[in-house]
Amino acid sequence: MTAVDLPAPRRSSLDVVLRARELGIVLALVLLVAVTTISNPRFVSGQSIRDILLGTAILAVLAVGQAVVVITRNIDLSVGSVLGLSAFTVGTLLQNNNLPVLPVLLAGAGVGVVCGAVNGVLVRYGNVPALVVTLGTLYVFRGITYFWAGGSQINADELPAAFLDFGTATLVGVPYLVLLAVLVLVVTGVVLRNYRMGRELYAMGSSPQAARLAGIAVGRRTVGAFVVSGALAGLAGVLFAARFGTIDAAAGTGYELNVVAAVVVGGVAVFGGSGTVWGAALGALLLTTIGSALAVLEINQFWQQAIVGGLILLAIGADRLVAVRVAAGLKKRGSHVS
Repeated sequence: MTAVDLPAPRRSSLDVVLRARELGIVLALVLLVAVTTISNPRFVSGQSIRDILLGTAILAVLAVGQAVVVITRNIDLSVGSVLGLSAFTVGTLLQNNNLPVLPVLLAGAGVGVVCGAVNGVLVRYGNVPALVVTLGTLYVFRGITYFWAGGSQINADELPAAFLDFGTATLVGVPYLVLLAVLVLVVTGVVLRNYRMGRELYAMGSSPQAARLAGIAVGRRTVGAFVVSGALAGLAGVLFAARFGTIDAAAGTGYELNVVAAVVVGGVAVFGGSGTVWGAALGALLLTTIGSALAVLEINQFWQQAIVGGLILLAIGADRLVAVRVAAGLKKRGSHVS
């Protein structure tokens, strides 16, 4: 096997379980919506569904980038801080300039690319675990935003009307932010599944040593994965600014837990090498729906945090259990062959 001709990932027992988990998320969503609607029919009103989709759009964009990193057996805890830095950057640009939406999207993504490159270079060339690096940059990027903001806040009346319209406008009833999130999801999903670059990321997550022996540029791909995560976090910052209008240095604080939860619950194995961005997006939809359902049912928001933490523990436990069973099965098969 060479890096020139990598086969598509095989359908393993772990993959079957992860796909079953994606189906489980869909069933959980249906059950959650049904129970909440019985209690309060307004939960399925047009405005409620719109709010859920808008909340999911931002979280899903972050989750897609996070999934790319986790597939390589790494993690990016700085995404919330990158979102905040990007949101404040584009807000500052728009205070004095009536720029079109496209350059603003590119500017936000550019901020994320720089942050992602910093993470990737530190992980790759500093030989420091991604958990440690991104935990550090989480505070560094947030500190930069606080220093820059200096306690100030950007309000909606300081932003161009066209930009704020982008956060609320729809196409055939679907918000632009949702359509953009779907575009990100589809492009990333197709690249991961059908292109050599994507298959190499899965190979790295399955076994970095074997990937190197196969001729894969593991270091370069690692940096690339963090750049993708950073770029999408920066893009999410623009979506955040367009949706809420009011931006301060605390924008995006606490998103890290929900993003990691969406990815893990969506079936992306924390040990790398398995999972899809489609599952991560479903995880984002589930978590957003849970938050909205708890508000409608007038349940304390504390339980949302408890539920998210519990889902992470269950998902990690399931991944570990399946991995142990798959390894035991391979060992048993190998002993029979010998």
